[in-house]
Amino acid sequence: MSHIAIPIPKGKGKQEIEVEITINGEKQQVHYKVELFYWEECEIPTVNRVECIRNLLNDYDEDWALYYIGEPNEEFIPITFIRKEDWERKRRLKLADL
Repeated sequence: MSHIAIPIPKGKGKQEIEVEITINGEKQQVHYKVELFYWEECEIPTVNRVECIRNLLNDYDEDWALYYIGEPNEEFIPITFIRKEDWERKRRLKLADL
């Protein structure tokens, strides 16, 4: 599957992103959500940040799947989610191309 990088303006908190693309005349919509998780939100003291992320995502909204973990800084880590139904549709299209 090919990839296209789209710069997203930096903003605080959650950003909901809706992308409509046309490939060979066929329109598709894909819904993403970029959320900033702050290290101070880690309720349980952990040995490392990986464990913190695991705990933060453990009870995340079931309608969204983890798509990409961005580059962390000292304050937060940006995490991108994709709506599960969109992910399944992308997966079916990819399998059909094989």
